[in-house]
Amino acid sequence: MKVAVIGDGGWGTALAMVLNRNGHETTVWGPFKETQTTIKFCGQNKTYLPGVDVPSEIRWTTDPETAVAGAGLVVLVVPSRFYRSTLETFKPFIASDALIVSATKGLDEKTHERMSSVAQGILERPVAVLSGPSHAEEVAREVPCAVAIAAEDHAVAEKIQELFLNETFRVYTLDDVIGVELGGALKNVIAVAAGIGDGMGYGDNTKAALMTRGIAEITRLGVALGAKPETFTGLSGIGDLMVTCMSQHSRNRGVGERLGRGESLSSIMSGMKMVAEGIWNCQAAKELADEHGVSVPITEEVNAVVHKGKNPRQAVIDLMTRAPKPEQE
Repeated sequence: MKVAVIGDGGWGTALAMVLNRNGHETTVWGPFKETQTTIKFCGQNKTYLPGVDVPSEIRWTTDPETAVAGAGLVVLVVPSRFYRSTLETFKPFIASDALIVSATKGLDEKTHERMSSVAQGILERPVAVLSGPSHAEEVAREVPCAVAIAAEDHAVAEKIQELFLNETFRVYTLDDVIGVELGGALKNVIAVAAGIGDGMGYGDNTKAALMTRGIAEITRLGVALGAKPETFTGLSGIGDLMVTCMSQHSRNRGVGERLGRGESLSSIMSGMKMVAEGIWNCQAAKELADEHGVSVPITEEVNAVVHKGKNPRQAVIDLMTRAPKPEQE
């Protein structure tokens, strides 16, 4: 099939490599000619995926119409902050019968919508979601991993599953679009908290507590928004949370670690070329929880550290000294 990947970051590049490996004619769109010139000249996406050779068969373009011309599958991998505006640009050019799958793990900062909901509103058709524990650096190097694909129509999920599936990229289907997408978006905030703990020198006990209580609050919010609780025990829930909280590849964990060491957010972000969605989305996640009356204490403290300048040590103290309660509440 002819496929288009909208977004030439690390994850977009890695997914393009998976699709190319499966024999699909793959074109990747990105906004900056300099990035793509470097890729074409060096054979690597040195900005977002350094050290990984990119197949010469993959095509690169900055022109939206060229990117999606004739594409039967369109993969959306644009950072959440630029997702809406990018899709509005692409809308006139995407074929009416193309399969659409969103692989962006984030929330709309203003409306608090899930990314597939934003895409569905703009493109006026159902949008599937791909998520799970899958660092771009490892996927691109063909390190085995497993992810989830969710769609309202199970037949659509199975079609997309077949397009991505190979010996190193295993894909499972679900019908819980809300749960799969929220798991991928909200775990980034918990990963920032895990990184803060790392930066402060805390150990395995602390991280285990954060991850366990983190998946509890993700599940609470997800269920309040219509997700199935069992989804959060799977790849797009606890699986993605584990890898993002623990891995050295994780940008969200890495930013949190630097905050925990005492660096200012402005100095951290000014030197970053890649996106840390948990930083962008912690406020949206907190506000979304507030709207639905859901308790998300870790998310609240991360937001306070990131956006209100709260001392990380005080945030930990406040979490640890909350009123006692049963674990299942």
